[in-house]
Amino acid sequence: MSETELSVICKNCGSEVSPYVTECPYCGARLRKRAPKLERRGDGFEPKPGRSPARRLFRLRLPRAAAGAAGAERPYATIAAIAAPAVLLLVGQAGGITLTDLGAAVVPLAGGEWWRALAAPFVYSDVGYLFVVALALAIFAIGVERRLGTLATAILLLACGALGTLAASGVASARDEVVLVAGGNGIALGAVAAWFALRRAEARGAVDQDYDPIAVAVAAAVLLALPVFESSADVFAGLAGGAVGGISGLVAARLRP
Repeated sequence: MSETELSVICKNCGSEVSPYVTECPYCGARLRKRAPKLERRGDGFEPKPGRSPARRLFRLRLPRAAAGAAGAERPYATIAAIAAPAVLLLVGQAGGITLTDLGAAVVPLAGGEWWRALAAPFVYSDVGYLFVVALALAIFAIGVERRLGTLATAILLLACGALGTLAASGVASARDEVVLVAGGNGIALGAVAAWFALRRAEARGAVDQDYDPIAVAVAAAVLLALPVFESSADVFAGLAGGAVGGISGLVAARLRP
């Protein structure tokens, strides 16, 4: 094997070590979760090319302890969060049913219409809005579900959507405004925040993060900008949903082994 180049600095002791080791030989600090894969080239071995930032974003790697159990399950909660709004949108447009009849919330909510806080995040006014949210869920919510399980993810997504709608209702009441709130921008931002909290906890202490924070920030920015282009998407519902997802992700990261 050809002599490796010392190009990695240990964050614990500051020593320069080989980029192909998992632990610092001087202080024993963990540098990465696993050594890079090598491939034969000529008479020696060289590391395989790394993944691009885009591929890192889409690669939702599981912890070794949970990969066997969770990896075999289908992401039913994520599928339901995408399929149910698609069916409602199709039924509404085919039958000429209004958004409020499907469950959209006119905030501030009246006393007997609190059920709309659960229904409104799954009601969409057009395909474009649904496509953006569904894409974010497909990228991030599946990773959350594989880490936390179907039931916990379903509760998380419902909480992000419902509490987001209630937050929008509270803001509208304080401003003495009447606003139509529909769509799952709060659910999508909650999934992004929860995934980032869980993934960041997994990557803590490793040299290679294996995900691109800039790409995550861009996805969150797109979801935050949805109210500019879609009148039924509420900015306060999105912010509240993202906060719920982020806090839940931090708590789950601490409770997980």
